[in-house]
Amino acid sequence: MSQIFSKSANAWSKASIFAVLGLLATIGGAVGVLQRSDFVTSANQFKDQPVQFSHQHHVGGIGIDCRYCHTSVEVSSTAGIPPTKTCINCHSQIWSTSPYLEPVRSSFRDDKPLKWLRVHDTPDFVYFNHSIHVKKGMGCETCHGRVDKMPLMKQQNSLQMEWCLNCHRNPEQFVRPRSEVFTMGYVPAVDQRELGPQLVAEYKIQSLTNCSVCHR
Repeated sequence: MSQIFSKSANAWSKASIFAVLGLLATIGGAVGVLQRSDFVTSANQFKDQPVQFSHQHHVGGIGIDCRYCHTSVEVSSTAGIPPTKTCINCHSQIWSTSPYLEPVRSSFRDDKPLKWLRVHDTPDFVYFNHSIHVKKGMGCETCHGRVDKMPLMKQQNSLQMEWCLNCHRNPEQFVRPRSEVFTMGYVPAVDQRELGPQLVAEYKIQSLTNCSVCHR
């Protein structure tokens, strides 16, 4: 009986198997890159706001402390969005007739809050508490980036679970003195490899990676 397959069939079958595996690996890698991309995470994307507020001007230029606007960041799970009255405290005197700030004046006159769009918006199934992170020495800059250099606010990091876990697993790499939590451009006075473990012990920081810590 004659041979059905040629001698090269074995080589072709092996090559096809490796080709399929290679294709699947390529597709898997592409999906992984896509899932971490700015397109999916919304990182580095600006959002249209009722007033294009510049953190670069207010924080970097004037030197306003984060807590002046985000008043509840030290005591609440949310940092808080400032009411229009906070803006009017200054802008009743400064740029008080600027057409650019008419939405702010209108909001104050009509007693209707401005509809700001949340930039750092975690999913509903994720619980994040600002106050505990501040208490444990995690700087605003660590999550939000150098807002003092952002003319328009953007999401600096992916906010994906692997990004959060990197900090939860290695808190000594990110912790800073509580007095420096609100400092932009913070540089540790000593090597972070020496300072980090000291602060982790002093602030009693645990490496919390249990699902129930964030998913409640």
